[in-house]
Amino acid sequence: MSDDKPSVLFVCVHNAGRSQMAAGWLRHLAGDTVEVRSAGSAPAETINHAAVEVMREVGIDITDQTPRLLGYDTVEASDVVITMGCGDVCPVFPSKRYEDWKLDDPAGKDVEAVRPIRDAIRTRVEALLADLLPTTT
Repeated sequence: MSDDKPSVLFVCVHNAGRSQMAAGWLRHLAGDTVEVRSAGSAPAETINHAAVEVMREVGIDITDQTPRLLGYDTVEASDVVITMGCGDVCPVFPSKRYEDWKLDDPAGKDVEAVRPIRDAIRTRVEALLADLLPTTT
């Protein structure tokens, strides 16, 4: 990781659901202690409505986020890359930390079906954050 704050990139195909929820959770839980990015290999035009709604339920507003195209430079500038179903499309750089989170895709699902995905993402983000910023006592 860089000498400054760690940088995390969340990647999913459309950058409209899973990666946006993960980025929202990390921003919410880490504040300004972690640089948060998200992108997609084939970004949608807008964020998934159900993802916006379930995040709003827990007090996190992701309506200002826009799906972005995954770029080589974004991966290169990130310390940790979390993929969520983008397969082999994501560029790989030596010495970067990669994790692949197997999560259901919220595309086409209603709010009820997206809540468990949101909660699973929170659990993973909390574990990631604890690893990135261990508490010193």
